[in-house]
Amino acid sequence: MQARRDAPLPVPMPLLNRLRMRQVALMLAIEARGTLHAAAADLGMTQPAATKMLHELEDALGHALFDRAGRGLQVNAAGRCVTQYFRGMRGGVEAMRRELDALHLGSAGKLFVGCIMAAAPEVLSDALVRLKTAYPLLTVEIAVDTSNRLMERLREGRLDVVIGRMPGRSGGDCSFRPLAEEVLSVVVATDHPLARRRSLRFAELLGYPWILQPAGSPMRDVLEQEFAMHHQPLPGGLIETASILTTTNLIARSSMVAVIPASIALRYQRHGLLHVLPYTVRNRLAAYGSVVRLDRPAPAALQHFLKLLHEAPASAGAPGEALTP
Repeated sequence: MQARRDAPLPVPMPLLNRLRMRQVALMLAIEARGTLHAAAADLGMTQPAATKMLHELEDALGHALFDRAGRGLQVNAAGRCVTQYFRGMRGGVEAMRRELDALHLGSAGKLFVGCIMAAAPEVLSDALVRLKTAYPLLTVEIAVDTSNRLMERLREGRLDVVIGRMPGRSGGDCSFRPLAEEVLSVVVATDHPLARRRSLRFAELLGYPWILQPAGSPMRDVLEQEFAMHHQPLPGGLIETASILTTTNLIARSSMVAVIPASIALRYQRHGLLHVLPYTVRNRLAAYGSVVRLDRPAPAALQHFLKLLHEAPASAGAPGEALTP
């Protein structure tokens, strides 16, 4: 496909009239599958019909959206811009369908919440307990993951709200309200060789295998900065996971070292499940908070949930808090 000349910017209404949801689905299917043939098959279309529909979409937008790559298609810069908005449109339609289904069933609806692990034990739990008092029939689905992954799901309409961080590259399509800062702790098993130490240098941690959050997450970025500050590369043979359950289980069965939020580390240490090492991570995470999309109306249950979140943030993640091993 040859790139088209940039067309004059059309007025919004004619463009809106020329767009169809089937085109949105086709665009996203091509991006996901990489070929027009596979995308057409997914949508139950013939390839000629899909080709015609893609040309109509490109004509309406005034840009070629894909470049040929061998036998497939690769999304170009204009295509990446369009797919970002189309994913939001698809998510908006899915959110509308969920609300309509809830109305049809006579329920109070469903709330999709994304949360980083530091906020889950107290900030999220406290707000949810109070939310269920006001909305006992409301169904709440919770996804715990890293901020960057949760933000992707929020933009795609698969989440209503994220309790996490706004990545530095985020645009102005979301609203962020801070809740608390997050202190990090380095943890090991209770019988680990370092568990009895009263002081510890960073170099002494390097002789053990590490568990870190996946690359691209805010916590991982901070820890990469910590290694760089000590002029050390990341350890080889990493285990990467955002799961606190997986992390703590691995720690209990090995000599591995991990870094988790201090609020969670304190709870596990009180129950004798792990040991917090006397090492301070010098690089700090930005404050986490609630993130919602600006282009989507907030149902009453979501508005009430946000109000509860920000009424009394949990003290475990308060700025400046330290965790004593």
